[in-house]
Amino acid sequence: MRLLAFSAALMLFLPQSAAATEAGANSGTSAPSLCENRAAAVDRNFPAGAYVKCETAGKKRFTLTIAPEDEGEINCSAWYAFRLTPVRKGRVTIDLNYTKCGHRYWPKISHDGVNWTYLPTKAVTIEGEGEGEEKSARISVKLGGEPVFIAGQEILPPSVYDAWIDQLSVGPDAERWLLGKSAEGRDIPAVTIAAPDQPQRETVVLVGRQHPPEITGALAMFPFVETLLGDSDLAKRYRARFQTIVVPMLNPDGVMRGHWRHNTGGVDLNRDWGPFTQPETKLMQGLFEGIASDPERNLRLMLDFHSTQQDIFYTIPDELPTDPAFFTRDWLARLQKRMPDYEVTRDARHVVGRPISKAYVFDTYGVPGVTFELGDETDRDLIDRIGREAAIAMMETLLAPDPK
Repeated sequence: MRLLAFSAALMLFLPQSAAATEAGANSGTSAPSLCENRAAAVDRNFPAGAYVKCETAGKKRFTLTIAPEDEGEINCSAWYAFRLTPVRKGRVTIDLNYTKCGHRYWPKISHDGVNWTYLPTKAVTIEGEGEGEEKSARISVKLGGEPVFIAGQEILPPSVYDAWIDQLSVGPDAERWLLGKSAEGRDIPAVTIAAPDQPQRETVVLVGRQHPPEITGALAMFPFVETLLGDSDLAKRYRARFQTIVVPMLNPDGVMRGHWRHNTGGVDLNRDWGPFTQPETKLMQGLFEGIASDPERNLRLMLDFHSTQQDIFYTIPDELPTDPAFFTRDWLARLQKRMPDYEVTRDARHVVGRPISKAYVFDTYGVPGVTFELGDETDRDLIDRIGREAAIAMMETLLAPDPK
C-alpha cells in the first residue's frame, strides 16, 4: 500500500502545468482553471480535477460551477475535485453550484492526495431538493500553510492502478499486459492471474471503472483481487484451476478528465456492450471473443465493479439457466454466511439485449454476469472486508463439487 500511496501523491503534486497537460480536465470550457482571492487560490490542474468555472465571491469565498462533461443524457454522479492553496492561514468558503442533478457526494479532504477524510457535518451545508431546484453545497475549510484537495470521492488516477498492478506482478502468479489504448491514447492495462505451468481451462473476468466517479467499486476490487493472489490453500487451488483476467480501469480518459459518467466520446460505456461503438468497449468485445474462440479456455464468470447509493449485487435471475448453474445464488449465500452481521442485498433481473456488461455476457455466452455495486459512502473498512470475503466466497463456490 505504501507504493500505491507514493504513486498517488506523486501524480497529484506534479507542477500545475504538467498535471494540467496530462489531466485535460473539463477542456471543453474556456474558463480559467485558477482563481485567487486574499485567502487562497483554487485550481483543478491535477488528475480528475473538475469544475466548469471558478469565481471569487469575496475576500475569503469562492463559487464553483459544477456541470457534466457533455449535454447528453447522464447519470447524476456529480463529480467535483479542486485544490485550495492558501495565501494566508484562515477559513474559506466554497459554494458548489450545479447546473444539473445537484449534490451527491459528501466532500472529502486530503493534504497529500493519498489519505482522505470526510469533512465534518458542521463544515458542509446542502440546500435545495435536487428536482427542479438543484441541490447546492457550501463548504467551509480551515486552511493552514499547505494546499489541500477537496473532492467528492478519493482520487484514484491511472498512476495508482499502475503501481498496484506492478505490485501484484512481482509474484509468479500475476502477469501484466496491455489490453489496448483509450480514445485519447492512454493505456488500458490488464492482469492475468493464474498458477504458472498449470493447464487452466476456466476463465473469470473482472472489470472496473467504466464510470469514472465510482470509487467504492475500485476500493472493493483491490482487496478482491489481492485475495485471489493470497497464500491460502483456497487461493492456490483456485489459481491452479482458474485463470482470472482483471481489467481494473476501462475508462482512463473519463477518470483523468473528471467526468461524471462518459468516456470522451460522450458514451456511457456500460450502455455500449453489444453496439461496441467505443474503442474501450471494443477492447472488451475482443477479449471475450478471444476467450470464446480458444479451445484451451472456458468462460465461467464476469464481475463488473461499480458504485451507487447502496451496496447491492445486480444479477441474472436464478430461473434463467447459467453455466455454472446457480453460481450467483450459491456465491451470495456463502458471502452472507461469512458476513452474518452484514445484509447481502441482491436485485435479480434481466432484459434481453440490454447493452450492459452483465446482460451481454449472459446473452452471448450463457455465463453469470454480476454488477457488483458498493455504496458511495459505505464505510471504507467495511468495503475492504466485503471485497475480501466476496473473493473467498467466489473461490469456494467455483471450486465446490457440482451438486449434480
